[in-house]
Amino acid sequence: MSTPGTAAAGLLGIDPATYRPHLLHSPDRTYPETNCYTDILIEFVHARGDEPLAMMGCALPVDFEGDQWTFFKPRPGDVEALYGIDIHEMQPYRPLPEQIAEQIESGRTLIIELDSFYMPDTAATAYRREHVKSSVVAEAIDPDAELLRYFHGMSCHELSGEDYRGIFHIGMDLPGDVLPPYTELARLDAGPRLEGEELREATRQMLRAQAARRPADNPFLRFGEQLERELPRLLEGDPQRYHDYAFATVRMVGSAFEAGADHVEWTLGEAGAPAAASLREIVDGCKALSFKLARRRPFDPAERVDALAGAWGEAFARLEDALG
Repeated sequence: MSTPGTAAAGLLGIDPATYRPHLLHSPDRTYPETNCYTDILIEFVHARGDEPLAMMGCALPVDFEGDQWTFFKPRPGDVEALYGIDIHEMQPYRPLPEQIAEQIESGRTLIIELDSFYMPDTAATAYRREHVKSSVVAEAIDPDAELLRYFHGMSCHELSGEDYRGIFHIGMDLPGDVLPPYTELARLDAGPRLEGEELREATRQMLRAQAARRPADNPFLRFGEQLERELPRLLEGDPQRYHDYAFATVRMVGSAFEAGADHVEWTLGEAGAPAAASLREIVDGCKALSFKLARRRPFDPAERVDALAGAWGEAFARLEDALG
């Protein structure tokens, strides 16, 4: 594994061997991961020396979208206002290694959807098993040495050699209908990086806006109705159907409110503790419901879902009190 500075184009000089992830990715959390996009922003912001908790108010307005919970992401305007990072789509009209190198050399980087089949850090799931798109932030690249250093999941990683050629489709005879990956440019010069009380005050104002964006009705009640309809099919289907459903529902919303609870406490201090406690009741309830689903036996989810709905209502009532 290379050491910082050996890549031809490097942004932050991170060494994956010694990198320490943010506490939002601590292994002792109920949900150490959120989702592929939010996870990489957490670590990228953390690696720059900023506080990712400031942007995690995005987790609070999550809603049940009919068959899944909101795939929550930090809002681009918040990321720019807090950290001076402007993220917007860019056109991948050239070979990606060239574009990544050029942007990093200019003090910027790319956020790219790549194939987990070639990412060694997914050895427990997709690596060399299945083709699954996942977002990464490029931290360094050396096209000559065929090395890519990137933020993915809960940390910073490297890939090289055959994985490098595979992830960029180098030397592959691909059909003409293969689309280029979705790519975003992350500019780091879009404004000041807030610190200290200035950062916390800006976050308080954003928290008010996030709380106001919550669903007009209780989303857990709608989730309970859908789960009751879906449960027989989940029990009859194969294990993969359950895992896909669990990721899109109880795991997504559980990870959202765990991050949301930390955000509320960091932003409001002791005043936010009651709301954070109610949010963590949701986290515990989602974990318990996950275990019930994993057993793949008939059960009545109504009592558990009602408890989740009650905790949701209480959390936002307490948050309104804390916000005054």
